[in-house]
Amino acid sequence: MLSKFCASPSSGFCGHGNGNHPLCRFGYASRYDKPRFRIVGQSLGDRWKLNDVDANAVQEKLNSWLLKTQSFLSEVTSPLVRTSQSGKPVTRDAFETQDMDDIFMAEQTINSRTPNGILSLAAIVSVEQFSRMNGLTGQKMQKIFKALVPESTYNDARNLVEYCCFRFLSRDASDIHPSLKEPAFQRLIFITMLAWENPYQEHLASGSEKASFQRKLVREEAFVRLAPAISGVADRSTVHNLFKALAGDEQGISLSLWLTYVDELLKVHEGRKSYQIRESLNLSEERILCIGSSRKRPVLKWENNMAWPGKVTLTDKAIYFEAAGLFGQNDSMKLDLTRPGLRVEKAKVGPFGSVLFDSAVCISYGPESKDTWLLEFVDLGGEMRRDVWHAFISEIIVLHKFIGEYGPKEDDESLFHVYGAHKGKERAITSAINSIARLQALQFMRKLLDDPTKLVQFTYLQYAPYGDIVSQALAVNYWGGPLISKFIEEHNPPAQGARPSSEMIESSNHVFDIDGSVYLHKWKTSPSWASSASVSFWKNASIRQGVVLSKNLVVADSALVERAAGTCKQKSQAAEKTQATIDAAMLKGIPSNIDLFKVGSEELLLPLTIIATRFEKLRHWEEPHLTISFLAFSYTIIFRNLLSYIFPTALIILATGMLTLKGLKEQGRLGRSFGMITLRDQPPSNTIEKIIAVKDGMRDVENYLQSLNVTLLKIHTIILSGQPQFSSLCHSNMFLPFLSSISSHGSLSSGGRWSKDS
Repeated sequence: MLSKFCASPSSGFCGHGNGNHPLCRFGYASRYDKPRFRIVGQSLGDRWKLNDVDANAVQEKLNSWLLKTQSFLSEVTSPLVRTSQSGKPVTRDAFETQDMDDIFMAEQTINSRTPNGILSLAAIVSVEQFSRMNGLTGQKMQKIFKALVPESTYNDARNLVEYCCFRFLSRDASDIHPSLKEPAFQRLIFITMLAWENPYQEHLASGSEKASFQRKLVREEAFVRLAPAISGVADRSTVHNLFKALAGDEQGISLSLWLTYVDELLKVHEGRKSYQIRESLNLSEERILCIGSSRKRPVLKWENNMAWPGKVTLTDKAIYFEAAGLFGQNDSMKLDLTRPGLRVEKAKVGPFGSVLFDSAVCISYGPESKDTWLLEFVDLGGEMRRDVWHAFISEIIVLHKFIGEYGPKEDDESLFHVYGAHKGKERAITSAINSIARLQALQFMRKLLDDPTKLVQFTYLQYAPYGDIVSQALAVNYWGGPLISKFIEEHNPPAQGARPSSEMIESSNHVFDIDGSVYLHKWKTSPSWASSASVSFWKNASIRQGVVLSKNLVVADSALVERAAGTCKQKSQAAEKTQATIDAAMLKGIPSNIDLFKVGSEELLLPLTIIATRFEKLRHWEEPHLTISFLAFSYTIIFRNLLSYIFPTALIILATGMLTLKGLKEQGRLGRSFGMITLRDQPPSNTIEKIIAVKDGMRDVENYLQSLNVTLLKIHTIILSGQPQFSSLCHSNMFLPFLSSISSHGSLSSGGRWSKDS
């Protein structure tokens, strides 16, 4: 017998001859096309009676099997959204209206019935797909997991979802997970977050659950747990702030928002590659992170009250500035960001030493440092560009401070006694680079927090409560590794009856990660290791309950960095809650009224106060040249009879100033706090302190009234206690109308007596 399956050569297993259909790029046929397979039977003799076989029935059965396989593979490999020419995600209604249950239930191998309930569709999809990506079936993966963990851990379906996902992610140690470029993988991660959040079916929807994932939202808990597990997407320290930035006012993150974030993140990394190729000759040993230069968003470097436009380039070690000239860019200037003592601060700049524009950063070694850079980042479309660049530069500075404080010296021989420790510095730098990339992606999406430094890891930990402990956990994660046996024998020579080397290591003062990696005791040079919080944390760090796949991926338990970051988050929220309680309490009663009065007298009357101060300087001849100029200008206006033009001119100047301030505000050069009225609450106090404060306030009121009385008495003395002639004239002017009234009625005697008494 010679039987064969034939396909139409023109189709190429695809229903569209042009090959432009979205599914054609994967090499699978569309589900809407008619199958083009047919059976051709050829007899080689009378021994094979193929004519008795129903060819139509066999063909129909084979086409049915093939269609199911093609539909399943197409659904796995095709995204829910496609990208238009504008770069924005566009939903595909065809996939939304399709019942995902029909696709995946035919391929389901796991038992969806568990002791705690029936698995949700998202959980089934996640487990089955990650199992196949691991080279196994969902049923096989379920059996392996059951053999690894206790029954209580196995009964929680959330742990099974974690195990299947983390096992695949643990196979790759890249800086950016390579599967992120695949739209199907992006979608699968979103479904996995939904599965982790709701691993079981809801009772009301158990009979008719549909896979309309486009309309579902991922909550904070699921995002914080799974997003940092994917290399480059998030880090454990700032993932909760990343969620707040992405979600905004919403209760969660939608599928379209998740895909947009991943797409922007990948664009940032691709853009860095193009920068690196373009600048490879000049910056071959450094990695370019971002470049700031454009006509709409210029960068100005202020020197000696002069602004020079140019291009700013930030790398992992330094910042460069190339001033723009008439014939292109000039030679670049470099400021090394790895040197200790360097700091970056927000600053105000302006012509002639003024502080008009609140859109600059100052990089220096101190207030009296000569090597100071003052860079202004003009943003014609917003107010956050300066703040974002401040976070960029601060992250690189704090990164090298972290390496110097928690990392071993580069010439330390013990680096080669711990496997992989010589790559610890590179891991820390990569972590900071990914933090900056995420902040850039959020900037392009316009999804930033009020303080962008909360989105970059090392800068955030520098000021966060419990941040030192998180930094220690990061140091153990970066530089920790298995000890080399030669080092163990040299520093722990075996004695007679001694314990095994593994037990000797456990009894040492080294720090251990959850996977057994060692961070040597001699590397603990930071003073933060001696704090009570540090001792308490590392005392309980060796306790582990789940399945450890790597130092960053632990099923049914938390890695050390995740534990420390969780405690840091709780303490930060407690501090914010306490401050909010204090603020709410101080908004009631006398303190808030006093603060409001101060605002009214200081901030609202600030222009009048400045004018009065300047006038006092002119009156006292503190600056003679200004006083002479003012007098000359005033006399010119008076003698030229230009007084009638003063009021209209003042209105024109005021209107021009208002328009100028509005334009500068739109450019972001005045800062976000410009024009805001700030109420500064008093610090919290007890009852005794409040009584003393009220007493001090009453004394101030008494002093004010006393000063007012003295002023009134002085005025009274000047008016009534001068020369006798002046006093008589004052009395005459005051009572002359009364005297005239009396004279008109013939009361001259009273007037005579009054004249005699006076």
